[in-house]
Amino acid sequence: MENRGITLLNNYENFDNSETSMRKSSLIQERVNLVSTHMYKQFLDYQHATINTGEIFQRMTVELQAIVESLKEAFSSRGITTQNIYLDVDSSKTVAVMNILWHKMSFTTRCNYQPQALYRENNLHLFAGRIMAIKGNYNELMQDTKNYDDEMVKLLDNEVASLFIPAEKNQNSIMKIRHLAPREFYLNQVDAPREFALKVVETICGGGLYHEEGSRKSFNI
Repeated sequence: MENRGITLLNNYENFDNSETSMRKSSLIQERVNLVSTHMYKQFLDYQHATINTGEIFQRMTVELQAIVESLKEAFSSRGITTQNIYLDVDSSKTVAVMNILWHKMSFTTRCNYQPQALYRENNLHLFAGRIMAIKGNYNELMQDTKNYDDEMVKLLDNEVASLFIPAEKNQNSIMKIRHLAPREFYLNQVDAPREFALKVVETICGGGLYHEEGSRKSFNI
């Protein structure tokens, strides 16, 4: 009789443990589903924004080449050699380096390694791709970098402006210019490649350089 009581007690404990285990499994599944749904939405936004950003970058390289040709004509008519005015686009179509006489600048999409959002008020964050414009030759700046974090430090240190492109083609892209922060400029995605390219060229080439004297390095006109 005593053994039968022990057996019933063990069966009850096994049932209780099984029920507890089922509840835990159900809770885990429910919370994991919430996480996976959230991440799936981010992944889709990232995927669409990345595709959209790539398309805009390709159109931007066309605009940059048009700017180069116009500059060549302008300087050639003034009797200035134009051999130092050119555009190089890498084989992956993710980096464009522009040289205008003594000025170097680069445009790149190599900052879109994961879903990232642009801060908006009221938690309405906008997931977007990004095209960064930096001062200097991208390839030279990245020679000593070892990983993505090193690359981002270099990009942010030399950033002139960024263009943020949302997943939806009918939404405005957002241009941010470093020295005008925190202002934002809204551009429709048809005009954005040209307007962003021109603004960066104007920002970099519209200034000048001082002779090195302490902290004086450059100026804008």
